[in-house]
Amino acid sequence: MSRWNSGGGRGGRSSDPSRRPSPVHTSYRRPGGSSSGSGRASALTVAQVLERYSAGPQSGVFTDGSCSGNPGPGGWGVVYVLDGRILASEHGADPATTNNRMEFTAMIHGLEMLGPEEEMDVYTDSQLVVNTLTQWAAGWKRNGWKRRDGEVKNLDLVRLAYELFLERPKVRIRWIKAHDGSLWNEYADALSTAYLRSEV
Repeated sequence: MSRWNSGGGRGGRSSDPSRRPSPVHTSYRRPGGSSSGSGRASALTVAQVLERYSAGPQSGVFTDGSCSGNPGPGGWGVVYVLDGRILASEHGADPATTNNRMEFTAMIHGLEMLGPEEEMDVYTDSQLVVNTLTQWAAGWKRNGWKRRDGEVKNLDLVRLAYELFLERPKVRIRWIKAHDGSLWNEYADALSTAYLRSEV
């Protein structure tokens, strides 16, 4: 499987491939093939998630990122669902990244699943991603992509995610609580941790 570096992920629907980071072909597998959080949903496969959960919104794009060590190996996952039916899903991994980079990468891929005129909720359990795109990025952009008190971390991903968000004015970025039994958020989480297992 082709995977990407920490700046991005495999696949996507961007019409301008020059905006995407360069791909690397690598695969990370944790020895033993299990997650360190064995009691969490992240230890579950997507099939197990579908068997175990049913609550939460049944339409939307659900995004999630994960990292083992932070920094360390990580993954991202996205699932696009309409009325409980999966329309699309993607996931990828990076052998050296951070949780925040994987969260933003997942959001980028989630936004790329939607056309510019689609009206849809895009969910993330990262308040950083929500606040960045809906509150802070506009001011940073006006200020030359600088914060008052220092640099914008993960600027490459923040700029791309914000650009994609602006190109989709009918999209709503929504926060969803992590590991709260919401089916499709748990499904995205399972995709984001697939690199830790032998089975997605």
